[in-house]
Formats: sequence, structure tokens, C-alpha cells
Amino acid sequence: MNFVGVDLHKKTAVVCVVNQARQLLETRRLACGDPEGIRKWFATLGAFQVVVEATASYEWFVQLIEPMADRVVLAHPGKLRVIAESTRKSDKLDAKVLAAFLALDMIPEAYRPTPRQREHRQWVRHRQYLRVRVASIRNRLRRAFSNYNADRLDLFTAAGRKASAAIKLSVVDRFAVTQLWRELDFFEEQLDEVHKALRQFAAQAPPAEAAARRLLQSIPGVGEITTEVYLAEVADVRRFRSQKRVVAYAGLAPTIRESAGRRHELGITHTGSRLLRWVLCQAAWQLVRRDAHWRRIFESLAERRGRKRAITAVARRLLCVMTSMVMNGQEYRRAA
Repeated sequence: MNFVGVDLHKKTAVVCVVNQARQLLETRRLACGDPEGIRKWFATLGAFQVVVEATASYEWFVQLIEPMADRVVLAHPGKLRVIAESTRKSDKLDAKVLAAFLALDMIPEAYRPTPRQREHRQWVRHRQYLRVRVASIRNRLRRAFSNYNADRLDLFTAAGRKASAAIKLSVVDRFAVTQLWRELDFFEEQLDEVHKALRQFAAQAPPAEAAARRLLQSIPGVGEITTEVYLAEVADVRRFRSQKRVVAYAGLAPTIRESAGRRHELGITHTGSRLLRWVLCQAAWQLVRRDAHWRRIFESLAERRGRKRAITAVARRLLCVMTSMVMNGQEYRRAA
């Protein structure tokens, strides 16, 4: 059995082949623009296992190699500290380390989403991109009118937009504002389209996903956006052995330092999906406003830790509740 480590880049892939005894057999640089050449080279190896880091663009490579390989392993980049912290770092050395760890069966594996889960993430992340663009353009418009003391709460309604056209602006500011309005119309139209497409995608969900979607939306303050982000970013919740692992995956676990018997709780780790953390914090604010039980928890924490840490703690608890509901198939039950 041969063991192949792959250091995959945008234009090239450096591959290293070792045997069970971790003896180096071959190192080669392959062109990503020649997938047929890559396939033919791997076909000459006989029986082999292959490992590649789960970077942003690994999927095409895995689909190309998977039919020929005895086993394809996705390595978790964040857990391969021996590579990340190496002082002697090169493409060939990284590929060799990956191959050696694969031969020892010591690769920290990353989760590979299913085709539907990958598609779901793409829909959700593209929608978030458009939402950010819309918010950015609106902020620029508000700033432009604020310079003339003419900003108003209803600026983005039909009446506000009509009133803004009568405001006397300089030539350059009027030119910029006109283009920003056009840009806003374009991105809002794009956002409407992706909303419709995502709802169509959700309507075609398999039974387990549809049930999870229904359960999550029974929580006060958890609407369509929070539900879709949770399902897309967490994917199969049953791949986690505990709620603590889901919290760690979301980057909401507190960092703890302990020395000489003293224990200090620092900020959260901020690892994992930033989008998931953001949407959970937004949902936590809604939950605190709508549910007296959660409001009491927040106020108690805010007195001791401050509002920012308190809402983060509520978001962490909300994530645990959502995970438990999906795992156990139970709807949300309001606390007394």
C-alpha cells in the first residue's frame, strides 16, 4: 500500500509517496490545469491512500482521485500543528509530513459535507454577501446625506427617496448618490432572487432536514435566516459527540487559562464560522426581547459580566438548545 500526501495549491499540487515504513518513494509537482495528467499519474501507483488538507478548493481534486483511491482523507488544517508551526516549511516537506502521518493513521480528519450540504452553504453564504453589500451601500448613502444634515429615518422608503432627490447636493455628491441608488436597487433585486431560490431549495429538503427546519423555527426569535445559517454551517449535527463540541466548532467556547491554581476565563475562541456566530448573537438579542426566561438569564449575566459577554453567553446557550432539539426531535418548550 502506498500513502500519498498532497499539498494542494491553486496552480500546482505537490505530491509525496511513501510506503508503510514511511520511506520516501517519489515526490512530484503536478499541474492543476491538467486533471487528466493527474489522473493518469495516480493510476500508476497501484493500491494507495491519499490525504489532502481541507482547504477552500479541495473538492475537485477529491472527486478526481476518489474513484481510484482505496481511501481519501481530508486533513483538518487547524489541527496539523506540526506543519503550521514548522520553521522548515516547504511544499515538498508539507506533502511528506502528510504522507507520513497518513501511513501512521494519525491524520486529524476534517468533515466533508455532502453535495447538498455544500450547495446549502453556498446559497447561505452568497445571500450573506449580498446582505453585507446592501448594508454597506445604505451606510454610504446615509453618510452622504448626513454631510448635508439631511439624513432621515425613512430614507429608504418611497417617500424618503423622493424627498432625497430634492436635497441640494454638490455636483460630485449628486453623481455619487445617483450611482449608489442604482447600485442599491441592483443588489436588493439580487437579494430578493437569492431569497426565492433558497426557499425553493429548502422546499426540496429530505425529511430529516425538513423536520430540523420546522423544529428550529419554533424558538422565539429564530427565523428563516438563523435557521438556514445553522443548518448550512453545522450540517449534520449528529457528527458531534456533544453540545460542547458544537459550541467549540462555532467558536463560542470561552478560552480558559489556568496557572498556579488560578483559573481565568478569557474571551471566546472565534474559531469556525463567523457567520454562524453572528447570526446566533442576532437571534439571542431577539430571544431576550421576546422571552421573559431568557431575559432574566441575560440580565443576571449582564450585571456580573457586562452586556456584550452576556449576549455571547446567551448565544452559546441558544446554540446548545438548537442542537439538542435537532438531535432529539423535540420542539421548543417555553420555560416557566
